[in-house]
Amino acid sequence: MSEHIYLLTLGLPLATLLVIFGMKYWSNAHKARAEAASAEAYRELASKSAAALADNAAAMAAMQATLADMKGRLASVETMLKEVG
Repeated sequence: MSEHIYLLTLGLPLATLLVIFGMKYWSNAHKARAEAASAEAYRELASKSAAALADNAAAMAAMQATLADMKGRLASVETMLKEVG
């Protein structure tokens, strides 16, 4: 019986250490995978943001062109009203 107790006193602390380091390794691996996924999501968000910025710039340029056209038309209407009035 004393041999079994002796082997348990040697085996259980070693097994405990093995479990602790195994859990630490698993935790670090899981953390690295989560950080990689987060970085990929951030890259995708940055890509979408750049595309949206380009679309907004194109839309703003179109609006400015339309506004310039409207200003020109309004100026011609004003001159015409001044000539009539």
